[in-house]
Amino acid sequence: MKVGIVGATGYGGLELIRFLHNHQAVEHIDLFTSSEEGVVFSSKFGHLVNIADTPLQKIDDETLEKFDVVFTSTPSGVTSELLPPLVGKGPKLIDLSGDYRLKDPASYEAWYGKKAAPPEIIQQSVYGLTEWNADNVKNASLIANPGCYPTAVLLSLLPLLKEKLIDSNFLVIDAKSGISGAGNKPSQTTHFSEVNESFSIYKTNTHQHIPEIEQAISMFAGVDTAISFNTHLVPMTRGILTTAYAPMMPDVTESQLVACLRATYEKHPFVRIITDVNNLATNRVRGSNYCDIFVKVDSRTKRATIVAVIDNLVKGAAGQAIQNMNVQFGLPQTTGLDVVPFFI
Repeated sequence: MKVGIVGATGYGGLELIRFLHNHQAVEHIDLFTSSEEGVVFSSKFGHLVNIADTPLQKIDDETLEKFDVVFTSTPSGVTSELLPPLVGKGPKLIDLSGDYRLKDPASYEAWYGKKAAPPEIIQQSVYGLTEWNADNVKNASLIANPGCYPTAVLLSLLPLLKEKLIDSNFLVIDAKSGISGAGNKPSQTTHFSEVNESFSIYKTNTHQHIPEIEQAISMFAGVDTAISFNTHLVPMTRGILTTAYAPMMPDVTESQLVACLRATYEKHPFVRIITDVNNLATNRVRGSNYCDIFVKVDSRTKRATIVAVIDNLVKGAAGQAIQNMNVQFGLPQTTGLDVVPFFI
């Protein structure tokens, strides 16, 4: 396959290059930019010398139409204008930006503060939560790759909500991310002296992933609910840990929760159910496409604590995008992604 990456200079784009370079079915990768045309990619990122010694190309519709797959790893608001002319023209389009995740354009504009893509294009997009939507991903022309936080939250909660083992009316979700989740554009909030030895909450009750999570819960679990969801910045480079708190339904036991998770994901290679909390940490999945899930019931309060960890740049972005590409082209989902996490 011939692959194009728009937005290759971001952290998500760099991870796409890292995995696609070793993907057995990828023959050629071209990199595109909106502002640095002609710059040799490896001159910006020295770890790619002799790997990506190619100039960044100008984004051009006619050029992009010639690829088998085009990944777009851009800030929100870019692909809502970039991709509509390409839909149905040839390449499979996999968007990591968030512009096609929400089906309601008004909701997108309210939460993202940007103009939405054309409604008819939004409706054609398929939400690429691979473990839950592979049948639709297979035939999709445009995939809306899930956000990093929603990936962890949904993989851990959907089985329990669908089987009505936990109460959907009182979901409280506490989420934490490493600095790379904010992208590689420097800012005061991600400056080393601001972040180091500190721990902060941000976008209190207003994070744009809230409607995405609620929409997916309705889509896959058949439950309409409003969640309490808040995000925190942790002084580490990679990783997301989400902790959800939910009341148990009557007579449900912890063993039923664990059994439900295991049954749901027994044929899904990238989801691991962890039973020893000491084996659950972001460094257990770092650099990999795994999502590890742990559940524990508080017998005193009758509430379940459901925890998930992922690498935000891999399972939360590039890895899941490639997993979706594999599904589209009839390849094993693990193709190009079967790597051991770098624990240290």
